[in-house]
Amino acid sequence: MSILSIYIGYVTDLIVGDPYSFPHPVRFIGKLINFTQCIIRKVSKNDRQLKFGGFILWLITVGITYLTTYAIVKLFSFNILLSIVVNSFIIYTTLATKCLKDEALKIYNVLKTEDIEKSRIQLSYIVGRDTTNLSEPEIIRATVETVAENTVDGIIAPMFYAFIGGAPLAMAYKAINTLDSTVGYKNKKYKDIGFASAKIDDIANYIPARISVILMTIGSFFLNYNYRNCFKISIRDRKNHKSPNCAFSEGAVSGALGIQLGGTNVYFGEKVYKPTIGDKLREIDKEDIIKTNKIMYASSFVSMLVFTLIYVLCRMILINLII
Repeated sequence: MSILSIYIGYVTDLIVGDPYSFPHPVRFIGKLINFTQCIIRKVSKNDRQLKFGGFILWLITVGITYLTTYAIVKLFSFNILLSIVVNSFIIYTTLATKCLKDEALKIYNVLKTEDIEKSRIQLSYIVGRDTTNLSEPEIIRATVETVAENTVDGIIAPMFYAFIGGAPLAMAYKAINTLDSTVGYKNKKYKDIGFASAKIDDIANYIPARISVILMTIGSFFLNYNYRNCFKISIRDRKNHKSPNCAFSEGAVSGALGIQLGGTNVYFGEKVYKPTIGDKLREIDKEDIIKTNKIMYASSFVSMLVFTLIYVLCRMILINLII
């Protein structure tokens, strides 16, 4: 694996993002999930079989994604230049820095026009919760939470796995994350078939979520935000979420900005209570969307530097052991 591919992929993501017309690999992963899910639902006769089928769904989706990516990487490994280009492109598709920023900015820009209905619609494109009756502060909170959570899912975690196992492992993580986003809900429709996907996504994000505390704290320091509170809240309120991972990044943002996140949301017509995260030192404001984007970008820069340092140190230790 060439570390250069990760850097090229990262810079490409910062510049290009995810164009709407681009045939993103996640679209194909999503089609594979839906196709496999339909078959499993047809053959499953009870909830127990559906839960077992969920493990099969995970195995097929992640297995095919990893093996396909590995085969593509191997196919172009005969030429170093082609290998770097292919690996860089694949890694680029696993990152979502610019895409996250752009989607958050769309909501921010609509909020500035004071068109609350249009703001709700714009928000609905990036969240799973019901946005129909959300107030302006709730729309802002949802946007901030989404960017904070996806700083791990869309940047730190795929970058982490890219440094460990290159493009194939980064894409396998993307498949794990897409499975959770598609079927990893606890409502009646998905609680059985999505059980495996939700649990394994929690495992895959366990280390990246906890690393994010340090990375986002450093990022907040460079931005001159409240980095001490960033670290404090992310640790203190780490259990204030139904997910074992999400509260770390959300806590980091809430602490850095002095706002409160969390609370009750509606998903697929069902109310889901979430404890609050952070201290309400002030009212949340639309400018917090911009500040959260800045934390996301700063954290991504810090991640690249920290992961590179660890990667180089590990390589040096390994070389010394061999010699």
